[in-house]
Amino acid sequence: MRVLIQRVTNASVTIDGVLKSAIGNGLLVFLGITNDDAQEDVGWLCRKIVGLRIFDDEQGVMNLNVRQVDGDVMVVSQFTLLASTKKGNRPSYINAAGAEVSVPLYEAFCRRMSDELGKTVKTGTFGADMKVALLNDGPVTIWIDSKNKE
Repeated sequence: MRVLIQRVTNASVTIDGVLKSAIGNGLLVFLGITNDDAQEDVGWLCRKIVGLRIFDDEQGVMNLNVRQVDGDVMVVSQFTLLASTKKGNRPSYINAAGAEVSVPLYEAFCRRMSDELGKTVKTGTFGADMKVALLNDGPVTIWIDSKNKE
């Protein structure tokens, strides 16, 4: 699994001109799923994301996690995070899992994230053409791959 996390002051997902979901202060998590991903990746990533100390404390130091600031989380599926640009100029998405693998893992990720956070996470709609709006705070943008735990 690969995630791109953005600390935001607000974010929203609109589908066909209709607002699907929105959050205030918190994290926008773009999630890409490969055929090699499993429940272990879900648990490790969710714990890691909720525990990231990327929110400012009273001294202005990034020392607090999303739970400690009572932040929200929005999870948006994004197969393009698995793009391979190794050859040519047209990205290949061969590393992205199909719906039969991705949908159950996406749903499990959202449930686990809600459990770790202690409140319901907002989502996009898997496979939909979504318009994602966000105001990145910082900017703080972090890339994590469950297969490269560094």
